[in-house]
This record gives sequence, C-alpha cells and structure tokens, in this order.
Amino acid sequence: MSDPILKIKNLSVEFPLFGGILQREVAKVNAVKNLSVNIEQGKTIGIVGESGSGKSTFGKAILNVLKLTAPDVRVSGEVWLKEGNEYIDILSLSKQELQVYRPKMQMIFQDPFSSLNPRMLVKDIIKEPLDIHTDLSIKDKIDKVNMLLEKVGLSKEQSTRYPHEFSGGQRQRIGIARALATEPKIVIADEPVSALDVSIQAQVINLMMDLQEEFNLTILFIAHDLSVVKHISEEIAVMYLGELVEFNSTQKIFSEPKHSYTKKLLKAIPIPDPANRDERKKERIKTLS
Repeated sequence: MSDPILKIKNLSVEFPLFGGILQREVAKVNAVKNLSVNIEQGKTIGIVGESGSGKSTFGKAILNVLKLTAPDVRVSGEVWLKEGNEYIDILSLSKQELQVYRPKMQMIFQDPFSSLNPRMLVKDIIKEPLDIHTDLSIKDKIDKVNMLLEKVGLSKEQSTRYPHEFSGGQRQRIGIARALATEPKIVIADEPVSALDVSIQAQVINLMMDLQEEFNLTILFIAHDLSVVKHISEEIAVMYLGELVEFNSTQKIFSEPKHSYTKKLLKAIPIPDPANRDERKKERIKTLS
C-alpha cells in the first residue's frame, strides 16, 4: 500500500459566538471535533452526514480557506499533504506559502449558479487559475481551456458565452473544468450535484468518475445522499455532530454498518416502491425519532 496523499490528525474547527453590548465571546460551535483520517491517492472518498454535521467545514478546513469567510474561526490539528517524498502541513503555512501548494488542491462548489462570475466569459473563468498559478503562454492557456471544455463535454465555441447562457448541469461542468485547470492531485467536491435535477445528477457523477480515472484524482465527495455516494465512492466517512463516527469501504458501510447513526442513515434512503410508501414513511419516522 502506498503512502496516503493526505494525513489528517486531530483536526478541530471552532466558531466563536459573540453577544452582549461589548460583543464578547459567549459560546462556541464545535463544527469539527478531533477528526483523524488517512486518504490514499487515486481514491474517491464519500463524506456523508446530515446538514450541520460538519461535512463542508471539514472540506474547507483541509484547503485552509475558512478564515476567508470566517476570520474568527479557530482551526487546530494537522493536515499533511504529500508533496514528492515529504509531507507539508497545510495548516501551518502562511497565505503566501500556501499559494505554492494551492494548485494541488481544488474545490468544486455546491451551487453552480453562484460559484461562477456572471461578468466573465467561460474561457476567462477557466483560464483564471492558469493566470494565477502558471507561466504558460496565452496560446497554451487557450489550448488548455479548449481541452478542458472538451473533457467535460462542452465545445470551444461555448467558451465565449457567459454563465447565464448555460443550464445548471452545464455550469457545474464549467466548475469542474476550472477545478482541473491546475492539474490538482486532490479535488474536494462540496455536494456538487445537490442543486441539479435528478436526471442531470447522473451525468455529472459519471463525468467525475471518468475524470477521476483519467487523471488519477483523489476526490473527497461531500454529500448527504447515500445513494449518490454509493455509486461514486470506494470508501465512505460518516460524520455526526462534527465527529467521524465510521470510516470503511463502501461495501462494508452498506452491508455491515457498525455505528447506530450509520444504520439510521441507511434506513432513511428512499426506496422506489409506491405500493408500500405509507408503511415505509411511518417506519422512517419511528426510526429517526
């Protein structure tokens, strides 16, 4: 077995809550609690749990970007990224130092409507990471943008359009192309299909599976839908109230779940059987109560 590409040790994330006239800290929210896990290169890991379980916070903490949206957040622990024959602790790096390793880790966001700049052409959206992180010539950048568009099922003729001219599924494809522009090792997909129609979800998931195999990507696929995660992931991490309560292969999670919360999640998966719909609904309510 090769060394893991990511080694996460005792990762914790706290959000302080302020109140009173002087806006002093009155409480704190423990979004992630002492989470430790190793992630192997080339695998797709599903991160599942209900809303508020800390899934997205966990993903953003790995990228060390939480302070951009929440300056008061407190992040502790270690996130070691394998670079060559050594490991780099991402959390210990300054903003300037982190810039060197940023191309290795990219993110696909949940909402394809708000994650793309509406004032930029598609070609410029995908080219922006290349402008920031590479010294490629203009021609090479354009060629790479066209190649990425082709990889995600779009054409170079569409590169001169604005995001509002595309459907939700096409916008997410643009987001995927942008994430792949810097040839990352790790892609964190934060519920990338939850905002899409069911008919489009399968197309985007299949696309990600093809790209994962072609580029040997390590994907952390964050979702609350276990049926989606089952289709794309080799291993599943189950989070509950900020804690990692179970981590195992997808087959083991579905056939032999250990934790009671994992069992409840599995029982809550909808089954397409209209004849027994009312009976199943009562059983789910009873199970989750």
